[in-house]
Amino acid sequence: MSIDPSSIPSFGVPQGGQPGGQGGQPAGPPPIIVPDQALVTQLLDQMQLKHVVDEEGDLTAPWEGFRVYYMFRGDHKELFAVRAFYDRPYPLEAKGEILDLIDEWNRETLWPKVYTHTHEDGVVRLIGEAQMIVGTGVNLDYFVTTTANWTQAAVGFEQWIIERLGLQKEIEGEEGEGEAPEGSDEA
Repeated sequence: MSIDPSSIPSFGVPQGGQPGGQGGQPAGPPPIIVPDQALVTQLLDQMQLKHVVDEEGDLTAPWEGFRVYYMFRGDHKELFAVRAFYDRPYPLEAKGEILDLIDEWNRETLWPKVYTHTHEDGVVRLIGEAQMIVGTGVNLDYFVTTTANWTQAAVGFEQWIIERLGLQKEIEGEEGEGEAPEGSDEA
């Protein structure tokens, strides 16, 4: 999935400070807003992404193999986070290799910053996260573009890790489970 931030509508905000605006004055910069869940919902709708509100009240966009959460945290909802939970389990023995890979990702990309979470049963899963403080307000265009970029990067990480671990054939095999491979004697 590819999200082009330039394709995201302006939500009714005049674009750029072009001369010739009302009264011959430049339109000026986009407004400073304090974003909320309703704005993020509108953005996800404009991006044509399926989404739900989970039992904890967080906005969630599900993909095959991972989920992206759009969360406001803090006493006054002053912290906005986009957090991706990747479903693929890794055995504890593979954690060193996984850490090397996510260190590479974290060095070479801005977001999401990815880390491991080891469950009590020894299963290792990956989480990606990006955050911004929004409680004092943020430029609307910046918020919209950043949220779209963070979403695209969460999808991009999943594609990157699949490629780096050579899992594409395994994943394609899971999608075709129940079908006999070409050339096999199974009917």
